Amino acid sequence: MTVPPSYREADPTGFRVAVLGYGNQGRAHALNLRDAGAIVSIGARTGPGATQAQTDAFQPQPFTEAVKNAELIIMALPDEVHGEVWPSFESDLPIGSSVGFIHGFSIHHKRLNPRSDLGVILVAPKGPGPTLRNRFTKGQGIPALVGVHQTGVADTELHIRRWGTGIGCNRAALIPSSFAEECETDLFGEQAILCGGILALMRASFETLQDAGYTNEVAYIECIHELKQVVDLLYARGPAAMHEAISNTAEFGAFVAAEQLDTPELRRQLRSILDDIQSGSFAQRFANDAADGHPWFNAKRAAHNENAIENASAQVRKTMPWLEDDA
Repeated sequence: MTVPPSYREADPTGFRVAVLGYGNQGRAHALNLRDAGAIVSIGARTGPGATQAQTDAFQPQPFTEAVKNAELIIMALPDEVHGEVWPSFESDLPIGSSVGFIHGFSIHHKRLNPRSDLGVILVAPKGPGPTLRNRFTKGQGIPALVGVHQTGVADTELHIRRWGTGIGCNRAALIPSSFAEECETDLFGEQAILCGGILALMRASFETLQDAGYTNEVAYIECIHELKQVVDLLYARGPAAMHEAISNTAEFGAFVAAEQLDTPELRRQLRSILDDIQSGSFAQRFANDAADGHPWFNAKRAAHNENAIENASAQVRKTMPWLEDDA
């Protein structure tokens, strides 16, 4: 992929950045930017994030203090709290600064409405925070989708380039996009395959073997544990090379199963998931559940954690304690 000239490297040395929130993504952005020469302040609420920031030799501050001298303010807080906290520090943002988002959700679904003089930009790494950090420390990077929602009086293009360079994503690609495209495709990918579809398929496959009388541990190894080995091949080499790396029996069976599983009904279900995202219905349900204290979400999380898969996972992982080193 050819990176447009406007998104090539820009030196982040001296770039004044406030990172609000110190979870997986916030920590990776803050550490990478600091290592790249940016001047990084951390805005964090009391809790594990603030404690981790102190461990990493930052001095977490209230949001209002962290943002005062920043050229770029990165919203690394959970999506569901953006609208809640925004009014508490918006007036402290310097004129000419940009507000940066790691995910397009809050802007696309109008959870906050930044001042007209502010730049509103997107740099969304296509991977979790620990991966972003790990690749950076190796001199590598992962691609990011980038876009501008509004320019205000900020130099949004320069801010994108310095941010993308500072976290190492320009080493791969800064791909022009938009808040809407990033938000909708990201949610769809998470739900249809990465976090939702794959877990549903693994669980159904695990329970099919379980119901047929096979042991939980064997079912777990076959339907869940071995997945990483195949995904690693896909990640590094692509689908065709993955097929070349497996046996003829496995490849033949893959084509047989694909014909059975990829039905018109599956396509309708996938389209329904996308329609739900594009219409804003998913975002509204998420917001409503968050406003009520996440009763539906917490119930689903608890039920998932109590599934027999978790016990089988623990038993299998006990045989390979070195896996913790890869986490």
